[in-house]
Amino acid sequence: MEPPVTPDRDEARRWATEELSNPRYPDARPGWLDQLWRDFLDWLASLEGDGPGTGPNLAIPLIVVLAVALIIAAIVVVRPRLNARRRKEAEDLYGDDPTVDAEGYRRRAGTAADAGNWPAAVVDQFRALVRSAEERDIIDARAGRTADEAAGQLGQVFGTAQSKLLASAGIFDAVRYGEQAATRADYESVRQLDADLLAQKPDFAGQAHTGFAVPR
Repeated sequence: MEPPVTPDRDEARRWATEELSNPRYPDARPGWLDQLWRDFLDWLASLEGDGPGTGPNLAIPLIVVLAVALIIAAIVVVRPRLNARRRKEAEDLYGDDPTVDAEGYRRRAGTAADAGNWPAAVVDQFRALVRSAEERDIIDARAGRTADEAAGQLGQVFGTAQSKLLASAGIFDAVRYGEQAATRADYESVRQLDADLLAQKPDFAGQAHTGFAVPR
C-alpha cells in the first residue's frame, strides 16, 4: 500500500475546486454568507506565514478568541430576552397584588408620573385600562392574562382603537419585562387610550362569547 498523500493548502484547495466543479454538484456554488466565511478562514490561514520562521501560528488563537466573543455576545444579548419572556409567561399583568381597582391604578400611575417615574406610570396606567374593562363587564376577570391577550380581546370590540391597544401592550411588555425606559409620551399615550375607551361603547357584534363578560 502506498502511504497517504498529505496535500499542502494550495493543493487541497485545487482538489476541492475540481471536485466541486463536477456535474454531480449543480448547487455547489456557495452563497454570499458561505463565501464570506471562507474568505475569513483564508485570511486567518494567511496569518500563518508562507514558511518556517515567518512568525507564530495565529489562526487557532484568533478562532478561539472569535468563538469566545460570540458566546459572550449571545449571553449578553439573548439571555435577557429569554429571561424577560419567561417572566412574561409566568406573571400576571397585575403582578403580586391583583386586588387594586381601576381608579387605584390610575392614582398610582398619576403619582408615579408626578415623580417622573415613567416606567411605573406606564405599567399602572395600562393595568388601569385592563381593570376598567373588567369592571365594565367587557372582558372576564381572569388570572394569568397577559397584556397582549387583553389588547387582542379589547381590540375585537373596540375596532377603532385596535392598533393603539396593541401598541400600548407592546410598551407595557417592553417596560415591565424588557426593562426598557419609558417616556412621558409613552405614559400620555396609554392614559389617553384609557380615557378614550371609557367614552366608547364596545361592539360585540359577530364576536364569540369566550373571554367576554357580555353579551349572554
